[in-house]
Amino acid sequence: MAESHTRLHVAMFPWFAVGHLTPYMHLANNLAEQGHRVTFLHPSNANLLLSALNAHPDLITLLPVPVPRVPGLHPDVQTTADCDSFQTKQLLATAFDRTAPLIESFLNESKPDLIFHDFSHWLPRVAKMSKTLAVAFITTSSAGYSWMPMEKADVYDPDQLRRLPRDFPHPLVNLRKHEAREVASWFAAQFGEGVSFYERITSAVSNSDAVAFKTSRELEGHFLDYIERKRNKVVLTAGPTLPLPPSAPLEDDVAAWLGRFGPKSVIFCTFGSQCVLPLVQFQELVLGIELTGLPFLIALKPPAEAESLEAALPDGFRRRTEGRGMVRGGWVQQQLILAHESAGCFVTHCGSGSQTEGLVSECQLVLLPHFGDQYINARVMGEDIRVGVEVEKGDEDGLFDRNGVCRAVKLVMNMEEDGVGKEVKINHDKWRKFLLTPGLERSCVEEMVGKLKEMIASKFQ
Repeated sequence: MAESHTRLHVAMFPWFAVGHLTPYMHLANNLAEQGHRVTFLHPSNANLLLSALNAHPDLITLLPVPVPRVPGLHPDVQTTADCDSFQTKQLLATAFDRTAPLIESFLNESKPDLIFHDFSHWLPRVAKMSKTLAVAFITTSSAGYSWMPMEKADVYDPDQLRRLPRDFPHPLVNLRKHEAREVASWFAAQFGEGVSFYERITSAVSNSDAVAFKTSRELEGHFLDYIERKRNKVVLTAGPTLPLPPSAPLEDDVAAWLGRFGPKSVIFCTFGSQCVLPLVQFQELVLGIELTGLPFLIALKPPAEAESLEAALPDGFRRRTEGRGMVRGGWVQQQLILAHESAGCFVTHCGSGSQTEGLVSECQLVLLPHFGDQYINARVMGEDIRVGVEVEKGDEDGLFDRNGVCRAVKLVMNMEEDGVGKEVKINHDKWRKFLLTPGLERSCVEEMVGKLKEMIASKFQ
């Protein structure tokens, strides 16, 4: 790469899921802010979402990629938000992989300097042929990736999954027994044609020229160093890739309801677009929040066993909580609710996006993970940096009850005299201020781009 080539052309091709598309868009904005050109390849039905998040349309080109037809996959299914089962996601993964000829054609014709990707295990090979640097940009925490065993046989054995190496950065960042069984099953499952979920992830990273995480060295340096040492891979940090402040105001009815309560007094509980709790656990959760005596706003999808959200609520719940509780189904304006002066506690599933939004909010954090990387995210927040309290679950069955939910809320809200609430609040305040440090993301991206330019120059020039 010539010295005069100071601006990069960056391509992006994330997995077809909102939780992947969104952080990629945040990174695209950060790159464009520094003058780099980005071509963002995505399924067409995500165009509206990405257009709304695109802060630099003069530099960020949204390029729809047709989703190939796969037998059994409805033509309208283009992202995981359109999937109603794991089997549908498997078919979507097959369609995702069948875009390979289109991506290869784009790389050969447009010749970007590098391409960020995550689930496309075949992409590093294609990128190499077109002399494009392949960088795996992982949207989950570096702790989650560092925890994954290196030996394929170990990831399918729940007992082996829980045996951490002696030099692992934090022994408490680990799985419970029920979590290990679930994760082993998930890793072994076919995800696309002829590839398991574990093979897809590890191949995408190991065959790439570098791996980048949406974090900083200050926050997760011990896990990043571990990955560099164990995986022998160039590890980069893109910063926390914080979302832009929403342009739309908070909905009038939600704003009016929150405005009835004092500062930092309301519990806000939501678990993202894909989490559906079983009926019994749904009821234990809302009853536990009721037990706290605090006002609350709950936004959850109805359980599969219930005809509606209303039908899922415990008997008498509406009557007992009238005036201090709001329960809604579906999507809510999470960022705006977390930023409202009345919001004081965030009960979160610890998905990657919610993890970041929770950390930069002033709400105290109650951690209730449900699957996959959420478990490790919860351990990092509860055991490593200690910014929240995890709801207790049965080690074998993974079930929680109303008393555990109530106790976790009371601990973080400092309603119990054991000092935990004060400790997590101090830690949370420290990390929130750090993550919101002016120029943090810019400096992380500048450093990452500098290293990428060096890699491009040494590999292709």
